[in-house]
Amino acid sequence: MGVYEFENRIPAIGKNSYVSQTASVIGKVTIGEDCYIAPGAVVKGDYGEIRIGDGTSVQDNVIIHARPDEITTIGDNVTLGHGCIIHNATIHDEAVVGMGAIVSDYAIVGQWAIVGEGAVVRARFEIPEGKIVVGIPAKVIGDVQEHHKKELTRFKGIYRDLARRYPSGLKKLRD
Repeated sequence: MGVYEFENRIPAIGKNSYVSQTASVIGKVTIGEDCYIAPGAVVKGDYGEIRIGDGTSVQDNVIIHARPDEITTIGDNVTLGHGCIIHNATIHDEAVVGMGAIVSDYAIVGQWAIVGEGAVVRARFEIPEGKIVVGIPAKVIGDVQEHHKKELTRFKGIYRDLARRYPSGLKKLRD
């Protein structure tokens, strides 16, 4: 796997977490337990710090970074969809950031909030708990309902299960 120390900044990866061999985890990064870090993901704590809670899914080609001497925080049971970018922001527990979305500097995504695919959450914007945002720039369009939570909880479980299955389930077919 692509886990690297950078100038004495050493990643810490929790129990039962999977990091793909083609992902890059660099520097001062803490990944909780039961997390799934997919192929192509870049979690870079080279001059900032990244903290990822338990049960979080960082899907293919996600980029997570922080400004110098600052922290990007991703809570527990968060889903970061394919190709999204999280830069120097805070994502609270159970939130979902859709595919290709961007969450910019000092933005805050509340608990159980949903950032729609391709949305751009501008710097310092705060998404309240349980709200859905879409667009460029992202705007609140509604509330997360129980049926959203039920469906998203099922998807989150799928990625926690993948984190357990991947280490023994992958078989390289050719050199």
